[in-house]
Amino acid sequence: MSKIRKKSGGSEGPELSNRKARFEYQILETVEAGLVLKGSEVKSLRLGQASLGEAYARIDAGKATLHNFQIQPYEQASHLNHDSKRVKELLLHRREIRKLSIKVKIKGQTLIPLRVYFNEEGRAKIELALAVGKKVHDKRQDARKKQDQRDMQRAVRRGGL
Repeated sequence: MSKIRKKSGGSEGPELSNRKARFEYQILETVEAGLVLKGSEVKSLRLGQASLGEAYARIDAGKATLHNFQIQPYEQASHLNHDSKRVKELLLHRREIRKLSIKVKIKGQTLIPLRVYFNEEGRAKIELALAVGKKVHDKRQDARKKQDQRDMQRAVRRGGL
């Protein structure tokens, strides 16, 4: 499930975030990468017509690519439109790709997108996370911690127990 949030700052365009990723995965580290997009994809992305829900990144033959990142076709592009689920290339430095490829080879670790946004210069950027999938008991612990935090906040607002 992707959430679209309008940014209030210097950059234009919405910020898409993958909220489910933080629940499903334990985030080990994050890295920012650029996206290679076609013109109709950029226009559609600026309108917030995209979904990060099933997206993931892979590193093959020294190139980082983003799979299953769905950007809806731009209506005014006519016959020049893009394929909505085409594989997009990620812009990373060679040393970053090498470092990530070593880490991804470790069993259970994967690259998932956390958010897509436009920076101050108007360029599309993606925040990738090196992550490990959570087990059911980890998710239960997180839910329990959240509930305990809420209970403590309510007690403080009421003025004690």
